[in-house]
Amino acid sequence: MTIDLEQPKDAPRESVFALARFERRALPWLAGRLPAWVLPDHLTSLGIVAAIGIAAAYMLTNVSAGWLWVVNALLVVHWFGDSLDGTLARTRKIERPRYGYYLDHLTDAISTVLIGVGLGLSPYMLLSIGLAIVIAYLVLSINVYLETHAFGVFSLGYSYLGPTEARAALFVVNALLAIGIGRNFQVSDVGLSALDVVGAAAAAIMAALLSVRAFKSLRRLAIEEPSARRRG
Repeated sequence: MTIDLEQPKDAPRESVFALARFERRALPWLAGRLPAWVLPDHLTSLGIVAAIGIAAAYMLTNVSAGWLWVVNALLVVHWFGDSLDGTLARTRKIERPRYGYYLDHLTDAISTVLIGVGLGLSPYMLLSIGLAIVIAYLVLSINVYLETHAFGVFSLGYSYLGPTEARAALFVVNALLAIGIGRNFQVSDVGLSALDVVGAAAAAIMAALLSVRAFKSLRRLAIEEPSARRRG
């Protein structure tokens, strides 16, 4: 069975997360200074390559904690490629709404899996915790896409948290671990590291944010589309 859904390609973007104001200024400034030969697809590819590099660098932390600095450098590269591709297309008025919508969210999902698995294969986080973060993030993303179709507004962030905030938090945690802070922390009799605790808390917070937002969305839809019993 095929369900015919209207593509929400023209849905306005709603950004309320903590670093949104910084990005609204920084991204157009950066886009206006890129060479003409740099295209949005190049930036998208750069983001994917950076995600692969992040996963590899996390795994190499089994050899040396110094690779955490490489992870942080690649997180900046990933932000640059992942955040700037759409802005560059809009700045140059070369948008491909359906193509961009599909490619952007596909590559976001791939990057999330790569980074989460890389974390889980490092000595600082259990693979199960890394996968829990991946699953929670992907479910949050799916809910955003459903809301975009249902309400016609693309609102990526949850409260003040979005992809850029997640990268920034990971950057700080990596830096602390790289200089030795929290590296030897263990929850007694459980075997959880500091990053395990942070990761488990992050997954729990994401689940809570999803529950609250899903409840609000369903309540709004129930009001806008009352059941036959209520209409009667």
